[in-house]
Amino acid sequence: MNIIEGKLITNELTLKRYRRFKRNKLAVFSTLMVLALIFFSFTAEFWANNRPHLMKYQGKIYVPLIFDYHPTEFGRDDIFVMDYRALEFHDGDWAAWPLVQWDPFESNTVVDKYPSPPSKYNLMGTDDRGRDVFTRLLYGLRYSLVFALGAWFFSYFFGIIIGSVTGYFGGKVDLIGMRSVEIIQTMPTTLILITIISIFTPNLLVLVIFLSLFDWTKIALYMRAQFLQLRKREYVEAARAIGSSNSRIIFKHILPNAITPIVTFSPFDIAANISTLAFLDYLGLGLRAPTPSWGELLQQAQKYFTTAEWLVWYPSIALIVTLTLLINIGLAVRDAFDSKSAVG
Repeated sequence: MNIIEGKLITNELTLKRYRRFKRNKLAVFSTLMVLALIFFSFTAEFWANNRPHLMKYQGKIYVPLIFDYHPTEFGRDDIFVMDYRALEFHDGDWAAWPLVQWDPFESNTVVDKYPSPPSKYNLMGTDDRGRDVFTRLLYGLRYSLVFALGAWFFSYFFGIIIGSVTGYFGGKVDLIGMRSVEIIQTMPTTLILITIISIFTPNLLVLVIFLSLFDWTKIALYMRAQFLQLRKREYVEAARAIGSSNSRIIFKHILPNAITPIVTFSPFDIAANISTLAFLDYLGLGLRAPTPSWGELLQQAQKYFTTAEWLVWYPSIALIVTLTLLINIGLAVRDAFDSKSAVG
């Protein structure tokens, strides 16, 4: 295994950091769990859907998971959207269904009341509109991850550029850049964000952009500090002496040696972004209904706290477990990049 690691990771310092991280078994387990959550959430249609993956009906093969078929193809002219559960299968007909046969927007009409408790039909019960809680948690994780990763990417993209430029050039550039950072950091970000979102019709892209506008300052400060420290190093002076451009020195020589804040803070910021979306959805200022959302389920839990406790526990557990996994990864990454750690 060490030989394989040496071939995949040629940089000695990176290899030492990887080995330090790998020694933390809890972090490795958390990483595997996060990767599994990402996989299942982005392939949710394969695990929870009200359409068969594949079916044979009256001698013809259909793939409802991929293609939309008009009800008239199955002899139904009284509906506009095909209900595959209503099909009558005869000899030779068959269907391969997903493990959970519920769509995140579909109500269970079999139960007597909404929200309904966990049963063999709905393993985690239904919400106040009869929709399967497990399915909405699974699909909601996808939106949470897209929002968290999108906001992380754009805020870090702008923060890294601004912090790198101000730290490298210094002088008036640094003065203007840091005053801008201080102005944004003194603003009541949460209040402004809520106000802006209440004016516009929020969607995933709008929420990512608005959060990124205020969330880039922290990484900008750390990148500035890194560049102030590294811009006078010998390898930078050597690159400047042979005529390298400022952009090449910034992105080719200094930035690769200043990635510690980027790597160590990323898991924590991604976790914070997931919490932010749940908070906005809980307030009704996040994703529009009927988009699957963990915060929207928690909002329902407040209304049915004493009569539908499953709406409290399942979304809460999902949120706590996801954040805990990301924090475990962040702590292990921080320790792996700590120069005072034992040699790996």
